[in-house]
Parts: sequence; structure tokens; C-alpha cells
Amino acid sequence: MTEPRSADFPHAAREVLQDSQLRRNVAHATDVIRNKRDRVVAECSSWQDLRDAGSAIRQHVLRHLDQYLLQFESACTQAGGQVHWAADAADANRILLDLLVRHNAREIVKIKSMTTEEIGLNRSLAAHGIAAVETDLAELIIQLGRDQPSHIVVPALHKNRRQIRDLFQREMHLDSLGDTAEDLTAAARQYLRQKFFSASVAVSGANFLIAETGSVVIVESEGNGRMCLTLPRVLVSIAGIEKVIPRYRDLDVFLQTLPRSATGERMNPYNSIWTGVHSGDGPQEFHVILLDNGRSRILRDPEAQQTLKCIRCGACQNVCPVYRQTGGHAYRSVYAGPIGAILTPQLHRLQEGASLPYASSLCGACYEVCPVKIDIPEVLIHLRGQVVRKQQATLTGKLGAWNLGMQLAAQIFVSGDRLALAETLGRLGQRPFVRSSGFIERLPFMFSGWTRFRDLAPLPAESFREWWAKRSTTP
Repeated sequence: MTEPRSADFPHAAREVLQDSQLRRNVAHATDVIRNKRDRVVAECSSWQDLRDAGSAIRQHVLRHLDQYLLQFESACTQAGGQVHWAADAADANRILLDLLVRHNAREIVKIKSMTTEEIGLNRSLAAHGIAAVETDLAELIIQLGRDQPSHIVVPALHKNRRQIRDLFQREMHLDSLGDTAEDLTAAARQYLRQKFFSASVAVSGANFLIAETGSVVIVESEGNGRMCLTLPRVLVSIAGIEKVIPRYRDLDVFLQTLPRSATGERMNPYNSIWTGVHSGDGPQEFHVILLDNGRSRILRDPEAQQTLKCIRCGACQNVCPVYRQTGGHAYRSVYAGPIGAILTPQLHRLQEGASLPYASSLCGACYEVCPVKIDIPEVLIHLRGQVVRKQQATLTGKLGAWNLGMQLAAQIFVSGDRLALAETLGRLGQRPFVRSSGFIERLPFMFSGWTRFRDLAPLPAESFREWWAKRSTTP
């Protein structure tokens, strides 16, 4: 498994918050996508029924994942495809590298894929002298800028058109270039055209795998995917094992919910479904690499396994107040936003990304927009508990200030008399910190984090229990 770039979300977020241009770009882009989504969802009278259906299909798959994966392997093989099983990122990269070496490929074209980002595919191939060319416009922007994706669906969401124009002009060695959408897409088209025609191998991810037919499904908006799926002689699709769905007809649900949730469209401009190989039509050699990379471990956790229902629409990112302020880079992970906050720590056994479950206000907006009804706040709370228990298992955790403080609080809250005494001591202790405004503007030591960006109301002169006691004894 590849390592996330950092596990310290608070530190990374403080750095990102200093970039006002990035924050404006993220806010504008998420506002546009949210408004489009709201309009197309509002016109769909069966939206909640579709959510229920999508959730039920995905949950059913997780309960019978082993059966559907074997069914997919059998159907795909019968259609002329070849299925490979990868336990982790190293396995997947090795399998693909062996295929490329066999075909003497020194350059490949790629369709946008979060799974290949997860396994660090481009870096792995570059280390062996093989270039991977991103053909999705946003991914191309990221690649040329040596940047990192900040959004599941719109990886370059943090860039504006002027920044993209400057990047293209510099990296594509253009004398001049306008900054309209037409100018930028024309430049990308010209840059990629020869890549499409010369590449003998293409690599894709998969939005869905259909167990019934052994088919792979890709949905996209630009047509670059269709080029990759038809021109090269060899096609390799790398997909997480959770991407399987039972039947062809189940697509009806997801082809309605995914585009509305992801880009605010009623349907994707390009829906590509291919099954095996066909003589004289498209790739003549087709491989599917089924990637585990920690997913089986997540499946064994009854509380957290719903994470694997995700269809990668990115809707949770667009409504998250934390993501809106920080963008995706603060998560220092391939998967950002609310879904990244629960997926990344699990993929890495909490060895990395342990701060991400706390990158949330638990407002619940992510659950309300999720097309497959993943209760992300519940999983966040579950993972926070795991983080705390893991910390408490170490001597440092047991003696840490926060753990000792929570243990003390637990002892206080079991007794009304202890709570009353703590309130009295708190009123005395807060006096030096209460300002003329009536608020506490700064606290010392471990409490300083709370007042760094907000004021704190002091303890009242009289508690509710004291007020109620007086009221109940008044004639």
C-alpha cells in the first residue's frame, strides 16, 4: 500500500488556510457543483427511492462479495478477458508492470482512476522507465503541474482558469494561449491526440463491475475514456473488489444517482460498457486486476464496512464545511473530504491518517447527500473510538494530557457533588481569563487550541442544577 503524504490534518489544514486563492477556487467550484446537483435532484421525484435502492444493492453485494467476485471472474474469462487478483498495491503494480514488459510498452494512456492513484501507479511505472499519460483534462492539469488531486471527481478543482492557462502555456511550450474553456480544451486535445494514436496499452479504473456478464463500466464526461477504450490494442482495468454489482439491470439505479451526485448532470455524456474481447473491434487483449489493498479488512468490521458502499461521486466533499475551507490537499491522502476521513485511516490500519476522523464537525450533511446512504458521521465516531483505544494501549497514551483529562472528567461526571465542586473551582479558575467583553478570549496550555480561533463563554454564576434546586423549594 502506498503511504499518504502526511497523517497530521490539523497541521496541514493550517498551512492550506493561508492560501486565500486556493480557498476561493474551492468555494466557487463546490458552490457551482452543489447548485447544479440540487436542481437535478429536485426534479427527480423518485430520488429517495433511488437512494434506498442503491444502498440496498451495495449492502447486498458486501454481504455476498465473495460469490459475486467469483461470478465476475468466471463471466469475464468466458468473454475472453483475463482476471488477476492483487492483495495490495505492490501486487497490482507488479502485475501491470509484467504485462507492459511483455508488450514492450514504454508509454501508456490512462483514464482517470482513483484506484491507480491509491496504489501509486504512475510513480511505480516511472521508476521502471515507463511513462503514464493522464488523458482526463483535470488529471492532465495535475500531472503537468506535478500536483496532487484535491477532489475525487474534479481533481484540479483548486485551480482557476488563469492558473491552468499559465501551466499549459509553460508545459506545452505554447507561444500564446487564451484562458477560455474552449482555448484550454483545444490545447489539451492537441497535446493528447498523438498519445492516443501511438499508445498500444491503456489503463483504466472501473466505476462498476457487473458480475452477471463480466462487464466493466466507465462513466465520464470528456470522451477521452472512449478513446482509451477503443484505440489501444491492450486494455488493463484496475478495480477495487468492492466495485462489483450483481446484474446488468442494477446499473439503472446508479446511472441515475451517480451523475446527479457527482457533476449535477442528469446523465453522463459517455457511458462505456465492455465485455471481454471482440475480433476486429477495440482492444484485442483485456485484463482486469481486482485489488484488495485493505478492503477485506474493512469488510470484517460490522460498523465500518458501509464505507465500501461508496461509488466515488464526491457529493460529500461538495457539502462538507471542513473540506470547503481546506480543500483536498489538507487531507494529505488520495481520498479527501468526508469519505477520505473514513476510508484512508482504515486502508492504513490507523497507522496513517489517524487525525482524519476528527476532520469533521459531525454535521451530517455528507449523509444527507450520499446516493448510497453511507452514514459517515457514525463511522467517524466509530473510528475516533478506535484511535483513542489504540492510543490508550501505549504508555504515552495512558499518561497523555488528553487521556488523563478525560479520565478525570469521567470521575467528575459520575457524581453530582463532584460536578458541583468542579463548577465552583472552575468559576474561580476562570476569573483571570474573562475579558471585559464577557468572554474568554485565550486559554493556556492544552486548552489554547479551543480559543485560537473562537471565544469561549465563561461558566455561568449559577448552574442549571442550582437554579432548579432554588425553584423547586420556592413556595
